[in-house]
Amino acid sequence: MPTTAAPSRPPALGPGHGDPRLDAIRAKALTGERLSMEDGRVLYETPDIWSLCEIADEVRQRLNPGVGYYNINRHLNYSNICALSCTFCEFHRKKGDEGAYTRSLDEVRAEALRAVESGATEMHIVGGLQPHLPFEYYTDMLRAIRESAPGLHLKAFTAVEIVHLARIAKVMKNDDRKASIRWVLERLLEAGLGSLPGGGAEVFDDRVHDEAFKGKIRSDVWLDVHRVAHELGLNTNATILYGHIEQRDERLVHMDMLRSAQDEALARLGYAADGSGAITLTREGVRPPTPAMNDRGGYFQTIIPLPFFPDGSALERLPGPSGIENLRTLAVARLMLDNFPHVKAFWIMQTLAMAQLMLQSGADDIDGTVVWYDITKVGGATTHQEVTVPDLQRTIRDAGFTPVERDTLYRRVTRDGAAWRIAE
Repeated sequence: MPTTAAPSRPPALGPGHGDPRLDAIRAKALTGERLSMEDGRVLYETPDIWSLCEIADEVRQRLNPGVGYYNINRHLNYSNICALSCTFCEFHRKKGDEGAYTRSLDEVRAEALRAVESGATEMHIVGGLQPHLPFEYYTDMLRAIRESAPGLHLKAFTAVEIVHLARIAKVMKNDDRKASIRWVLERLLEAGLGSLPGGGAEVFDDRVHDEAFKGKIRSDVWLDVHRVAHELGLNTNATILYGHIEQRDERLVHMDMLRSAQDEALARLGYAADGSGAITLTREGVRPPTPAMNDRGGYFQTIIPLPFFPDGSALERLPGPSGIENLRTLAVARLMLDNFPHVKAFWIMQTLAMAQLMLQSGADDIDGTVVWYDITKVGGATTHQEVTVPDLQRTIRDAGFTPVERDTLYRRVTRDGAAWRIAE
């Protein structure tokens, strides 16, 4: 999938020009002071989007100077059969529907072997809430991959799926939800789970939840899954699905709830809070967390802003977000989520060309080679959505950064063809 060089971004107007409200926000962001909700509203309202993107880029350069991360990965959607019928989702099917599928363990093993042959370091595994599978299917699936491809990192199951697994295993207790979640995660860990993806968060707001994805877990449950994962030493990601029926203020609340949960995780790792109780990674001398700290717990690695695509869903009457709104939301996320080490421009939903602009506006990662992706299809794409490593490297290089291959935990990878190892 070829790309062209990212278009030149107009120079920011700088302090004293453009929107004067951004001067104070720039000063706060660059000294590691946490931005307020009102600051976030200014960032969403300002017409001076180029200065907004420049501030986000300055923060990104402080945390991840000069580099653009990518990885060699493979996605596995084990089933599209789902007990839910979220209005924004075109992916789900009911049993017996045309196009419904559930992968056998033999198919899973074959996919793992193909991943190894391609040099992948990660298998990203998610699916629908399949009501007809036993809990053992999921642990057997992880074990089958681990036995067939022991070097693959298994990033698997959204928080929504984890709660579903607790229910089908009949261990879900509403009076002790975290214990139920821990039971599931401990068994998945034993079977080979390496980390959790960030899907299923959508937007943390009850009004939006009830209208767009009623029946899905709410924000408190989603956050509990990630808190327990962090307590067990698992790193996780986070997402926000925007551009449907939510308002910008609701996006900001979502970001604020995520950074509060990350404060808890970083405190466990030994980070000290400032006078307001915030733990930011943008203060002078503060270094981002590393996997070496995981004996004390895990943490959120990255925020992945995901634009809503209306085509084929029950909300297809909506236009979806514009390109400028996508760019703005990513830049706002980089500035508001001051304790997240990374921001990902997920190319498969943003496109490679937009990912280039996002690398200049707060993002430091564009994800990986993907190969198979059945959740969202942009611009008429099929489920086979793959780019090569040279495509990814050229995309990053043309945006002005040095391409760096990473593994799932953001450790640098060196390789000789399909053979790879973690750099010293």
